[in-house]
Amino acid sequence: MALYDQIIDNHGEFLEGLRHRFLDEDRKSALQKFESIGFPTKKDEEYKYTNIKEITEKNYNFFPKESHNITKEQFDELHLGEENFDWIVFVNGKLHKELSKVSIENVEFLSFNYALNDENHKEVFDKYFNTIADGNSAFTDLNLAYCKYGFFLKVPKNVVIEKPIHVFYISQNQEENTFYNTRNLLIVEDGAKVEIIESHHNFDDTFVLTNSVTEIFTYPNAKADWHKLQNDNHTSYLVDSTFAKQEKDSLTTVNTFTFGGKLVRNNLDFIHNGSNINSFMNGITIIGKDQLVDHHTAVHHKTPNCESYQNYKGIFKDNAHGVFNGKVFVDKIAQKTNAYQQNNNVLLSEGATIDTKPQLEIFADDVKCSHGCTVGQLNEDALFYLRARGISKKEAQALLLYAFANDAMQNIDIEPLKEKVSKLLAEKLNVDIEF
Repeated sequence: MALYDQIIDNHGEFLEGLRHRFLDEDRKSALQKFESIGFPTKKDEEYKYTNIKEITEKNYNFFPKESHNITKEQFDELHLGEENFDWIVFVNGKLHKELSKVSIENVEFLSFNYALNDENHKEVFDKYFNTIADGNSAFTDLNLAYCKYGFFLKVPKNVVIEKPIHVFYISQNQEENTFYNTRNLLIVEDGAKVEIIESHHNFDDTFVLTNSVTEIFTYPNAKADWHKLQNDNHTSYLVDSTFAKQEKDSLTTVNTFTFGGKLVRNNLDFIHNGSNINSFMNGITIIGKDQLVDHHTAVHHKTPNCESYQNYKGIFKDNAHGVFNGKVFVDKIAQKTNAYQQNNNVLLSEGATIDTKPQLEIFADDVKCSHGCTVGQLNEDALFYLRARGISKKEAQALLLYAFANDAMQNIDIEPLKEKVSKLLAEKLNVDIEF
């Protein structure tokens, strides 16, 4: 049975197993929309270069076993040297408090499932939940129909959370291919600050499909950073859709570092709802073998005097395939907009490919907008210069590629995360070197 049929057939059983029922009608409506739309195909412009048949033709278990046997050593390997961080851990979809560490106070810090079951949070969910997620996307409709577990955080006015929070999603001890629909909701009120790291990890040889939706709300003078560290194994599929809505004088950053996973699709939408907004989107992709990573970004400049910055770097080897489709929309009233979009790529093998399409749609006349992309190989003169000074070819390539990717890491404030990304870069380039 294909995944589409499983989705339709399993929904009744899924609803019956829920404790909270106030979203039932929304879930049923979302499933009907998904049923009428179906999964996107290569005939859809947004999926022109990304064939998801590999995902949709497999069978999945919608009700993962909760039991696990993760050891402390296995879990420690996932950390970033983050003893001073907080973290929250989901295993097989369920929050595990004994593996989590939460020291922050004066915030509403709950699992998504707990918040759904708490009547005190119904007002919050009525106001925020599913209000900016794209209702015309098959994957966001599917997530609404099936979401149950995930991360929920509301940071009150003027509260600064000093410690980064690492959210782990772990799948282990599953004998069948498993399907997860995770949901994240972050609300950062006026003058508040927070940094989140999100990572997914499959410990099994069976396939995992994760369909994740994140909604971020950043209020005036608030700062929200969300870092996605994607380094899962070769039996993992990830479709990640993130939506960020910003009010005046706010700053929101989404960094996406992709090293692992068989097929990864990242959808990122920023919505401006006030003046003097700053938005940052950075990405580093280093993949090989037959991996596919697809980045789709969109920034909606709806108000004047705002800035957005997109900087995506891709390094592809073997038969890897990269996709970048970036869009900037500037409304006719969004004068004094400053939008920058850049996608640079290096192909290290003849079989590696990249499809890139930066786009601008501008309806205002007093703006400063630029976009561009490059695709090429390493500079032979620079390689010769390094090798002439006694550096091996492999290390010389690694140094040049690190320099190439480095500016996409410049606004990472979390030093252990920056070090982790550097180590993964060296690991992916097969060199034993510290940058």
